[in-house]
Amino acid sequence: MKKTVGILVIILIIIVGVVWYFMSGINENTTKNNLSNDNSISDEVNDNGLEERGEEMVIRVSDGIYNVTFELNDSDAARSLYEQLPLTLDVEDFSSNEKIFYPESKLNIGNTPVAEGGSGVLAYYEPWGDVVMFYDSFSSNSSLYELGKAIEGTDKISELSGEIKVERLEN
Repeated sequence: MKKTVGILVIILIIIVGVVWYFMSGINENTTKNNLSNDNSISDEVNDNGLEERGEEMVIRVSDGIYNVTFELNDSDAARSLYEQLPLTLDVEDFSSNEKIFYPESKLNIGNTPVAEGGSGVLAYYEPWGDVVMFYDSFSSNSSLYELGKAIEGTDKISELSGEIKVERLEN
């Protein structure tokens, strides 16, 4: 009888330990998820005065007739472009699916995803240093980095011509 009680106590301790282990992992993950999704937590500001995460970067590209609005992603390359704005420069046709322009300085491609998709993608072609506005589908390329996507005026990208202004839109 003592042997049976001892075995039951050991089994009970093991079960409690296993349950505690899994429950503490669930609570830890839940807490981490809640913290990362909590908008009340203030974001840190980097040396450029931009928040490290969470700041919406929206830009407008305009030739005076047509306007296209892009929301930039939170990559280093997108921030590099955003920090250079406003810019006034020429837009050029390239291929049959894109318009390009050259920012004043090369963009930092750290932590920037490879561009995929089609119409409305704003990208950076690192070997040439040009920003690409796609108005049709394109093939992915390991040197083509996504900066963001058009949120307004996607159908006007193909119409842009001549001198354009690229500027920040304040929230």
